[in-house]
Formats: sequence, structure tokens, C-alpha cells
Amino acid sequence: MNTPPPPRTPSRSLRVAALTSVALLLLAGCSSGDSSLGSGKGAAEGADAAGLKVTLITHGGEGDAFWELVQKGAEAAAAKDGVDLTYANDSDPAGQAQLVRDAISDGVDGIAVTLAKPAAMKAPVAAARAAGIPVVGLNSGIDAWKSQGLLEYFGQDESVAGAAVGDKLNGLKVKHALCVIHERGNVALEARCAGVKKTFRGETENLYVEGTDPEAVDTVLTARLRQDPGIDEVVTLGAQFALDAVESVKAAGSKAQVSTFDLNNGLVKAIRAGNVQFAVDQQPYLQGYLAVDSLWLYRTNGNVSGGGVAPVLTGPAFVTRTNVAAVAKFAAAGTR
Repeated sequence: MNTPPPPRTPSRSLRVAALTSVALLLLAGCSSGDSSLGSGKGAAEGADAAGLKVTLITHGGEGDAFWELVQKGAEAAAAKDGVDLTYANDSDPAGQAQLVRDAISDGVDGIAVTLAKPAAMKAPVAAARAAGIPVVGLNSGIDAWKSQGLLEYFGQDESVAGAAVGDKLNGLKVKHALCVIHERGNVALEARCAGVKKTFRGETENLYVEGTDPEAVDTVLTARLRQDPGIDEVVTLGAQFALDAVESVKAAGSKAQVSTFDLNNGLVKAIRAGNVQFAVDQQPYLQGYLAVDSLWLYRTNGNVSGGGVAPVLTGPAFVTRTNVAAVAKFAAAGTR
């Protein structure tokens, strides 16, 4: 069964600009290929293009730790490459589209963008390409980046990741899984739950919550768990929601276990303590890093990761109690 999604609440946009210093020009290993953006502001005139202006535009909401990891990765690449980086975000698709148009007006040398709501981004992405600005995708939109003419894509195949979670739940003998979707209409989140349903042999159910309102998430989830004691697994789609789910399970008096997509330092501690069974790590820091670095590589050396025809996958990888120590120090440093 699907619980109807709640009414959407508007989010504010956040724009954070970071002017970084020139560092060593270190070429990363990317495969070269042809590109439809090889003219205008596409491939640059040699490797002396320090100070390139790049804007990273995401659909992340306010105060979301996941997107802080993406931004940190982007800033690390910008510092290495001497890129003038602007980070901007808006969870409203119309607002995100406007941020792309703003970047075009600012005359940037490259744009990295998420395609959580691909239809809303089609026109502004086309406008960027028409202006000769190379555009790469990250995190969301693995099924849309090529059709919209993006140069490259960095992220996780969410359908594959969801299917892997379904198999994992089968191995854990789960019978009734509740998949909690915290942003309605987000194609990546929907793909995760659909992937779980595809391979999981037990009963699956989607529960829609408004992720920008933690109290509402707890209220809805706790009520559903009380209503159906047969739910024995809560699958969340973000680390912070897994931590909230642990509390909801306790409040409901439920025996359900909690698992999740995505990782942060708090989630690492929860896995170590046995409060969360596992997390699927898509490496958001790496997504931000590769997106910015790829634009620098394209502008300075004509490189195109994946040859412009295949995505560069950053996940999935399972983090469990048996291997969590390997990533704990990086999570504590705020990069995993």
C-alpha cells in the first residue's frame, strides 16, 4: 500500500559562494571522448585556465547533512583546481531551474546540476548548452542526463541500489518492509523504493513524509508502526531519517529494525551501536568532487569521464557493523 504524500511545504534557497585558491594542477584518471559541447565555452585552450567559474546547483533542502558532504567534496576539488566555485540550492524545482538561469546570466564556465525533477530542469539545461556552457550531472537523474545533453554524470544507479537492498532484506529474513520517502516526486528516491520492491520477496509499502519537518516525520512514522505491528523493517532514504526512525520505533513500541540509504557520522555511530542494521553509501563527497573536477578537466584538457555515454558510478556499497570501522574516521572528519 502507498500512503498518500502530504502537502508540499516551500523551502528557501541558499546560495553560498566560495572563492578558492590556486593549487597544483593534478589530472585525475578520466577517459576522453567526443562531446557535443566541444565548441564555444566547451573544451578550453590548454591547461592554464585557472580561475574558472563553476556553479554547483542542487535540489538539497536547508540544513541537510547529505548536501553538506556534496558541497565539501566540490570545494576540495575547487581548491585543488583553482576554480571559483559557487554552491546554490533550492528544493523547489522552479527555484532550482531559476538558479541555473542565474548561473547562465553570470557567464559561468561550467555548471554541475542534480536532476531530481528532470522535467523542470530540461529548459534551463538546454539554455545553458545553447550558451556554450558545459553541464554535468550528479546524484539524481541517471535516466535523464544523456537525453538532456549533459556532458557527464556522477552518482549511483538507484534502481540497482534498491534491488541490492531488497536482496539484503531477503537474507535478513524480513517479512514486511516500510520504505519511507521523504521528498515526493524525487525520481531517485522513488527508484530506490521501486528497486527494493523488485527483489524483496516479502511485503513492501511506501510511506510518504515531509522530510523538511522532522516532527511530522516522527508523527507519521510512529503512527504507522503502531497501526501495523507486523512491519519488521523500516528502510529510510537518508541518514538523518534513519536516526529519526530509531526513535520512532522506540516510541511506537515496535520490534522493527532500521536500515537506510546514505551515511553520515551519526549514522556510523548508530551502526556501531547496533541501532541501524546497515547503510548504502553512495559517497556524496565523491559526487561533488568529481562533478567540479570533471568540468575543470574538460575545460583544460578536453577529458570526458565515461566517454559521455556511460555514468560514473559512486555506489552502492553496504556499510554494516562488520566493516563500519573502515569508514568511521572519514565520517568523523565530515567527508563520508
